[in-house]
Amino acid sequence: MHFLQQNEKFPPISEADEQGLLAIGGDLSISRLIYAYNHGIFPWYDASQPLLWWSPDPRMVLFPDKLKVSKSMRQLIKKEAFQVTFNENFKEVIEACAEIRREGQHGTWITEEMIKCYEELHEFNMAHSVEVWQDGNLVGGLYGIYLKDKKVFCGESMFTKASNASKYGFIILVERLRNQGVQLIDCQVYTKHLESLGAEEISRAEFLNYLS
Repeated sequence: MHFLQQNEKFPPISEADEQGLLAIGGDLSISRLIYAYNHGIFPWYDASQPLLWWSPDPRMVLFPDKLKVSKSMRQLIKKEAFQVTFNENFKEVIEACAEIRREGQHGTWITEEMIKCYEELHEFNMAHSVEVWQDGNLVGGLYGIYLKDKKVFCGESMFTKASNASKYGFIILVERLRNQGVQLIDCQVYTKHLESLGAEEISRAEFLNYLS
């Protein structure tokens, strides 16, 4: 396992272990984060762990044309059950994602340092947020890194305080990205929820081809 020193470059992707863990340590500098996302690497750890960098194989992705929208979700969208905005409340969205407790996770990987760094990426127009509203209240949302030149959106985290709110926002986002010519949405690792929305696993090599 490779232990990064501050400002040290990442090792080759081929050195990631079977789980996709590539390196430990280093820093959360903006330049490192930008490099990481452009090369298929992302940070993921909880507050009790050191900084962990991942590049899993296979990779979970969603091709926008393969998005699956259930009949019930289509009805909610038709009724405009929620209001969706983009990049209006990035800080509130990422903080809400940090507060959500998830099954099997101890604490959150979205630390105060992480929030600060992604707010900087938001100022650079790389980190984007989706806000889902109901009766003037923020009830769901998600954020991620938008690699516009590569036509790839890297989903990071989502939260919901009302049934179907985050899924609603995700569907609206995918439709928006598809209209902008985005090739795929990086979902990082497999979950049944993502699979139900049409996401699938592809090899790391195939995923990296989209970034090259």
